[in-house]
Order: sequence, then C-alpha cells, then structure tokens
Amino acid sequence: MQLEKGIYEVAIVGGGISGTALLYSLSNYTNIKRIALIEKHPEVALGNSHKTSNSQTLHFGDIETNYTLEKARQVNKAASLVKNYILRNDPHQEIYSKYHKMVLGIGEEQNEELRQRYKEFKALFPKLKLINKEEIEAVEPNLVKDRSPQEEISGLFTEEGYTIDFQKLAQSFLKNSMASAQERIDLRMSTKVKSIQKEGELYKIQTDKEVVVAKVVVFTAAAYSLLFAKSLGYGKDLALLDVAGNFYLAPGVLNGKVYTVQLKKIPFAAIHGDSEVHDQSKTRFGPTAKVSLLLEARNYATIFDYFRTAGLSVNAFLSFFNILSDKVIFRYILKNYIYDIPIIGKRLFLKEVQKIVPSIKLSDLQLAKGYGGIRPQIVNLKNKRLEMGEAKIVGENILFNITPSPGASTCLQNAEYDTEKILDFLGQEYTFDKNRFLQDLGDEQALAQIK
Repeated sequence: MQLEKGIYEVAIVGGGISGTALLYSLSNYTNIKRIALIEKHPEVALGNSHKTSNSQTLHFGDIETNYTLEKARQVNKAASLVKNYILRNDPHQEIYSKYHKMVLGIGEEQNEELRQRYKEFKALFPKLKLINKEEIEAVEPNLVKDRSPQEEISGLFTEEGYTIDFQKLAQSFLKNSMASAQERIDLRMSTKVKSIQKEGELYKIQTDKEVVVAKVVVFTAAAYSLLFAKSLGYGKDLALLDVAGNFYLAPGVLNGKVYTVQLKKIPFAAIHGDSEVHDQSKTRFGPTAKVSLLLEARNYATIFDYFRTAGLSVNAFLSFFNILSDKVIFRYILKNYIYDIPIIGKRLFLKEVQKIVPSIKLSDLQLAKGYGGIRPQIVNLKNKRLEMGEAKIVGENILFNITPSPGASTCLQNAEYDTEKILDFLGQEYTFDKNRFLQDLGDEQALAQIK
C-alpha cells in the first residue's frame, strides 16, 4: 500500500451531501491512506445540497405516492441510515427538525388510492395511519378551514417526519471525517476541475490551480458528473433533462409536511407544503418545475456545459421531442412556465396551493428569491425516454454519480456501495469495516445478513 508522493488513492470531485457522505465512509471505515476532496465552492454543500435548493425532506417512501412498495422498501432502508446518523450525532437538533407529515388525498379517486396504498404499505411502515377529515383537522386545521363540505379528503399520516438541513449534514460528515482522519485527507476547496484524463493506471485531474493525480476517482457533482463522464467516453447514450424548481414562502400555515398525490407520468411534479427546517413560522410551497438549459441554478454561463452533456445529435433532438411531445408532460411544463409570468403566474400557482390550504390568500404568497436547485433527470438516447431516479456510471477505476431526488436521502447507502466498489478497484490489501459501519448507523437487519 506504498504510495508515490503526490498520488492519492481516491479523489472525490464534488463536496455536496453525496461527496461528504463518501468521505465519511472512506475516512472512518477503510484503511485508505490518502484521499482528496475537490470542491469548487469555498464551503461544502453550497449547490443542490444547500437548504434553499431542495425541499429539506428525508424521504422514506411512506408518503411518496410515486414509489412502489419495493422502491419504498429500498428508500426506507437507505434513509434509515441517515436518520440513525443524525440521531446519534446531532443531539441538539442543529441539523434537523422533526415534524409530522402526510400525503393528502382529495376526492374519491385519490381517497381510494390512499386506502389501497395504506393496506399495501402498513406492514412496512407500522407507524403510518390512514386518517379522515376530522383527524386531519386536529393536526393540520388549515387543511380543512374554508374547504367545501362536499369535498372529501383523507390522509396517510405519520409522526416520523424529518426535515433536514442537508448542508449542515454535509458539514457534520466533513467534521467527523477530519476528526478521525485529518492526516489522511486533503481538502481542496475553491478548486474547479477543468478536465480529466487517464494515463496508464492513474487519473490526472486538471484543476484551475494544479494537477491532482489519483488511482480512483469518484464524481459526486450532480449534472456535471455526466459532463466529465462523456469527456472520458462514458455515458454516450445518455443526456440530461434538467428541471429547475422554485418555491413560494407563506406564513406558518402548516404544522408539518403535507404532500399531495403525485401525477402518474411526472412523479416529481406534485406541489407540497413544508415547514422550514428550523422555523415553523414559515411554510414553503413548491416546487414549481420547468425544463432548464443550465447545469446550475441561476448560473447562465453553464448553458454551454448543458449542451455538451446533451450533445447536438439527431438522437438527442428526437429524444427530447419524444419526451416533450407527450401531452401530459407538455401541459405540465407549459403551466410551470406560466407560473413565472408576473401577476398571472402567482394567481395560477395560488390555485394549486389552495388545494392544500383553501384559506390561503394571494397576499400570503411571496416568491422565495434565490431558492430552488437543479434536478438532473436522465434521458436514455437509445429508447428516447426519461429514466427516473438516481443514476450511476461505473467505469475503469472511476465512478460517476448523478443523483436527483432522493439522492440526499440515500447518500449513506450510496456511500456504502461506492466504498465497496472503490476497494474492488484498489485491491485486496484494502479493507472496509462494513460491520462497524452498519453497527454505527443502526441497520441491524443488514448487519445480520452479512454475519
């Protein structure tokens, strides 16, 4: 395990929630000697992991109606690792707040969907309850106030709701990594990766400051991960449909989180209301979602990089045409662009919010300026369709993570997978103490399976 001077065993590109979770796993549970974390911002988690860039939700799959039972089982297992980490490492709740949460069903069709979902999911989530209008009023009175008596509502409800400041969680991962292995970690903050190339058995990462050389490289840089993958010849059949989300702020009209039933074809589209992570006097509604030609929210210089990820091939144009010509998707996208039109847009968005809180007024809503991030959705150029969920490209001693929602919720499980893959790359002399990893994070079932 002797290293040449200046060569890292692992270089992580991207210091958001995924990159810092991986750093935590490598520094605490492996015998890797030299790790570099490269982040273009001066601090970790200033991009999509920042609290203003996401809905601050730890997704378990209990109230997310776009998840099948199997998907919910996977997400619940992954999110439980994060829950156990914060319960152990954040006794003063600086990283999270615990609120109740529910998914609201409106009308007979949605109420029936929730009834069937409860029957299917109650064994996996024993604390989940199916509640009626009177029970909803007791916990969230503004969901019932001014609602038509003829409009039937129900909810899937649980007290197990965790609202996370993912930037603070990333800072905690970094702090605990440095505490256990400071001499093994080089933090290269305010350092932008310009290019990467493979020379023999090593990768040379050209930054705006110097060249970083590593045996294994892991990109945890959201949309940029695909850009660098393509520069090395990976992911040629993939493109990105980037979705930018905005939020509106209102006075504290909710006591917890209230989701609505997801649209079938657009599972990231339903508007929800969330109490701010450490400020219940504010409720955030959103996100609106519109197609963006940027790799970073509000950074218009990244439009050129976006087209480099998509390419200008015939297949790329045909894929985007095929996706956007779907009537449901097209109407949804058009509606979300209208939300940005002054006066008209806010009134249209108000109607969506009133499905959750009927009594809310136009004057209660204020656009949350500077809020909202970019969610990269994978486009498969072969079948010309969207591929929802997380994406990963595995190359020769290199990994590329492209993690839309629920990437933050699954960050530790993803780190576990990447740690095992990195050790496969490096060889048998490197070890991962998976038993201790699972013991520390409280996943007793997974621990029992590997004993």
